[in-house]
Amino acid sequence: MQKKLLGLALCGAMTLIGVRAAQADTKDAWITTKVKIDLLTTDGVSGTKINVDTVDGKVTLHGKVPTQAEKAKAESVARNIDGVKDVKNLLQVVPEYRKEAVNASDASIKDNVEKALKYDTSDKSIEDVKVASVNQGVVLLSGKTATLEAKLKAVEKAATVPGVRRVATEIEVVEK
Repeated sequence: MQKKLLGLALCGAMTLIGVRAAQADTKDAWITTKVKIDLLTTDGVSGTKINVDTVDGKVTLHGKVPTQAEKAKAESVARNIDGVKDVKNLLQVVPEYRKEAVNASDASIKDNVEKALKYDTSDKSIEDVKVASVNQGVVLLSGKTATLEAKLKAVEKAATVPGVRRVATEIEVVEK
């Protein structure tokens, strides 16, 4: 009888540990996603060049940025997210060589972002995201997604289109 009770207690403890670990993983994934979205939509931060990892609420930033100011701004953005306990900033400052870039027109940027969002056949979760406007390379996305991850995907897709300088978002997450 004592062995059965000990066995049940052990199983219960292991289940509780597993549930808490799953909750921590879910919260860490949410923090990572939220940090990425904020980095991608913050003026003066090249979010596509910054990687984010979260373990137990502790965020690690790594990648390369062109200036010390951008490194500091990225850390500040991460620290301001709910649930972040600490930020380890491993970003390397590597100045980019200035090259003359051909500025894409806002109209062509809008068309290319719309195409990037529309022709993603792998995931229908971003089909209700629209390009509200483009002004001097700053893209404003609007619409609705079912998850925070879908919102991130839309922002990332827009950010990778040539000519996009920054992405702002008014995307509403309507979880079912």
